[in-house]
Amino acid sequence: QVQLVESGGGLVQPGGSLRLTCAASGIIFSLNHMGWYRQAPGKQRELVATITIGGSTNYADSVKGRFTISRDNAKNTVYLQMNSLKPEDTAVYYCNSDGRTVYNRRGVYWGQGTQVTVSS
Repeated sequence: QVQLVESGGGLVQPGGSLRLTCAASGIIFSLNHMGWYRQAPGKQRELVATITIGGSTNYADSVKGRFTISRDNAKNTVYLQMNSLKPEDTAVYYCNSDGRTVYNRRGVYWGQGTQVTVSS
């Protein structure tokens, strides 16, 4: 069973920081591209940041310079460091994996999401 478990969300004031963590199991982590997506109320889910198997990163224009995605293959974990948070960053943040599972299959999987609220 593949599981992606996000944590680290919460309520933060504008200008503050949060660090999201996604712990993965059931996948061969080093053979998965990983990503963070978010969905605000009434809006479609959108890409926030991705990191490839090789460590290359990609960011949405709206978060460039403020967010940093990283991965620790030894811990099967991907992180999203979010700085200078704005009210428009408020959303449910989802972890995503794309690659090989321990069951010798390929697939795309999602976590259950963690709420981030930026408000004074």
